Amino acid sequence: MSITLMTDKYELTMIQAALEHGTAHRTSVFEVFTRRLPSWRRYGVVAGTGRFLEHLDTFRFTSADIDFLHKDGALRDTTLDYFKEYQFTGNISGYAEGEVYFPHSPVLTVEGTFAECVLLETLLLSILNHDSAVASGASRMTSAAHGRPCLEMGSRRAHEDAAVAAARAAIVAGFTGTSNLEAGRKYGIPTIGTSAHAFTLLHDTEEEAFAAQVKSLGTGTTLLVDTYDVTQGVETAIKVAGTSLGAVRLDSGDLGLQAEAVREQLDSLGAHNTKIIVTSDLDEYAIASLASAPVDGYGVGTKLVTGSGAPTSSMVYKLVAREDGNGTMQSVAKASTSKSSVGGRKTGARLVLDETAREEIVLVADSTTADAWLASRPEYRRLEERFVTGGTIDTRWTGKDGLARAAARHSASRAELSPHAGRLQSGELAMDTTVITLENTTTSN
Repeated sequence: MSITLMTDKYELTMIQAALEHGTAHRTSVFEVFTRRLPSWRRYGVVAGTGRFLEHLDTFRFTSADIDFLHKDGALRDTTLDYFKEYQFTGNISGYAEGEVYFPHSPVLTVEGTFAECVLLETLLLSILNHDSAVASGASRMTSAAHGRPCLEMGSRRAHEDAAVAAARAAIVAGFTGTSNLEAGRKYGIPTIGTSAHAFTLLHDTEEEAFAAQVKSLGTGTTLLVDTYDVTQGVETAIKVAGTSLGAVRLDSGDLGLQAEAVREQLDSLGAHNTKIIVTSDLDEYAIASLASAPVDGYGVGTKLVTGSGAPTSSMVYKLVAREDGNGTMQSVAKASTSKSSVGGRKTGARLVLDETAREEIVLVADSTTADAWLASRPEYRRLEERFVTGGTIDTRWTGKDGLARAAARHSASRAELSPHAGRLQSGELAMDTTVITLENTTTSN
C-alpha cells in the first residue's frame, strides 16, 4: 500500500508554488524538535526513527496516487510530473533512536532541496510523535519496575497499525515482550499470551479449563486465577499443573494485597518457583506502588499504547536554514511569541562527567564548525548520527537489528541520567539545555 498520500495537502501546494517561483530547489535544512515536555516527564525518548527510514525507502508516488491528484484538481500537470519522479536524495541525521531528549533538542535534521524535504513533514511527525510518546511513557514504566519485566499487551486499545508501532516503541524503552503477533513477526520481538477469562468461562469448571490449557501449553504456562475466587483458583492451578507451574496471573482487585496472599499460598503449596504476573490498567504509578509486592512481571496495555497521559510528543518540523538567491545559506526562524524557534543548523551533545550526564548543549553552527568544537572537548558526547547520505539509507538503523540497537541506546542513555530523572512526580527536567551559537552568543532554555 502506498503511504505517500497519507500527508497534508499543503505540502504539495507549497511545492507547486515554489516550483513555479523557482525556489523549490533551494538547499534547505529542516529540524524536528519539541518546545516542551509534559510537566510530569523529566525526559523524552526518541522512537520511530527506524520505522521512518523504512517508509522513506519506498516513499514514491504510484500511478494511482498521481491519478487521484489529477482528479483532485489542485495541482497542475507540471507539478504532477515532479511528483512522478520524486525520490529523496538529501541527508538526514539526528539523535540515535532510543536516546533521551529535552525541549529544543535537534532530534532530527533533514537537508536537501526545499521540495524534497518539505514533503516529508507529515510522514516524519506522525511517526515520531506517536512512537516517542509511547516510548517516553514506557521508559517511566520500566524505570518504575526496577528490573522486573514489563510486557506490552495493548493491541486491543489502539488502531491496528498503531498497535504494531506501539509494541516496537515499548521494546525501545525496555519492555521485553508483546502480545502482538505482527510486531513479533516484523521485528523479532518475543511474543506472549495464554488465555483470557472467556476461556475459563467456556468450560464447566475452572479445573477443566486449567487442565485443557496445561495439556495444550504445558506446565510452564501462565494460568489466570481470578475469574471466580482467587484463593480457590490458585489451589486449583497447582492441583492441575503441579508445583512446576510457570506463573499465575492476577487481573483485578487490589493487586498488591492479592500478590502478597497468593505468594504466601503458592509457597505453602510448594510452588516456590511459580511466578506472579499482574495486569489491569497498569501505568508507571501503579507499577511503582507494587515495588514492594511479590510481583514478578507486569502486563501493560491501555496506558502504554496511549502514551500514559501524553499521546503525542508535540514535535514540530521547522525550516531553520535555506539558500538565498545568491547561493548563500541563511539561518531562518519563526518569530511568533509563543511558538518561536532558533534558526540555523544544530548539533546536540551531552556533557558526561563520572558516567553521569550533567548538561545538554545545542550547537548552532555548520557541521564543520560543530565538529571542530566537539573534537577539542572529549567530555562531550556527540548525539548526532547519520541515517541517510545522498538519499542512501544506512540500514543499520532499520529492521530487527535497528530495534535492538535502539533498545541498547536507550538503556545506556537512561543509565547516564541522575537518579532524580526516575521520579514520577512533576518537577525539573533531568538536565538543563544550553543553546550555543558559535559566534559567541549563548542563551539558556
